[in-house]
Amino acid sequence: MTPTRMRALVVTAHGGRDVLEVQQLPVPEPGPNELLVQVAASGVNFKDVYLREAIYPGTPPFVLGDECAGHVVAMGHDVTDFSVGDEVATASGTGTHAEFALVPAAEAVAVPAGTALQTAAAVMLQGMTAHYLVNSTYPVSEGDHALVHAAAGGVGNLLVQLVHGRLGSVVATVGSAEKERIAADAGADVVLRYDQVDDLAAAVREVCEGGVHVAYDGVGQATFDASLGALRRRGSMVLYGASSGPVPPVDPQRLNRAGSLFLTRPTLKDYVATREELLWRAGEILDAVRDGSLHVNVGGRYPLESAADAYRDLEGRKTIGKLLIVP
Repeated sequence: MTPTRMRALVVTAHGGRDVLEVQQLPVPEPGPNELLVQVAASGVNFKDVYLREAIYPGTPPFVLGDECAGHVVAMGHDVTDFSVGDEVATASGTGTHAEFALVPAAEAVAVPAGTALQTAAAVMLQGMTAHYLVNSTYPVSEGDHALVHAAAGGVGNLLVQLVHGRLGSVVATVGSAEKERIAADAGADVVLRYDQVDDLAAAVREVCEGGVHVAYDGVGQATFDASLGALRRRGSMVLYGASSGPVPPVDPQRLNRAGSLFLTRPTLKDYVATREELLWRAGEILDAVRDGSLHVNVGGRYPLESAADAYRDLEGRKTIGKLLIVP
């Protein structure tokens, strides 16, 4: 029997990590087309930071988290694709940093048999992000050169692997010797250290004559100029995150002067806009994890009571791979 109360990580007010508080709350009841999922693990993401700090809209108090995997324990009306007991994963749950969370049935996918729930939780958001970046935003072709920042991190490490899977080559950037090793193990052709290069754009162009075809940049403010400077004529600047802070407004003439560059700021929701697209991206990622062609690096597992430590490590860019909250 499902309990009536649960532990949950609540954002009590907008602010720093001190506003996070584990509270006892009622277990939510699923409405029409919703699943109630007993959470096995919930992903830690920069989106959560942006919500907590009011960079993204949200009204406290609210339970943090939207990515998880677990077991279906109850369903609302009109759910036809799932049954109680099914193992599911999502990047679009509600309040997943908790023992139980609501998940729209249309946003859930089945976890393949033999795939650990923690692994599924770790790969949904970042895996589908990496998938749309290399397959749709800038479809990598054989022989393309890609710049991947933060290549030991969650999305970055997956990007390195997926670019190689499409027969492209990768110039990766990292911030430490340990991360250098991890990026190389993932298949990066060249690894550059932020702390050892004075002019990052020049260093990229030196190892990749003419510049790269695409820069995948989830770091933002600290790397944006170097990413633009590393591109070849008609190259694509794909800014998919801002872990170092938001990028100031850009004069479009910069793109003109640098060689008719393309600039885009994509987000996952626009690349899983239909059920069919969600199933395609999630299915390919989960299948690749299951068959071993895609490796997911879980860099840390934290109980709810240590969630502030998880976000301290994430925001301090001390992490390698994906961080999880394990209720």
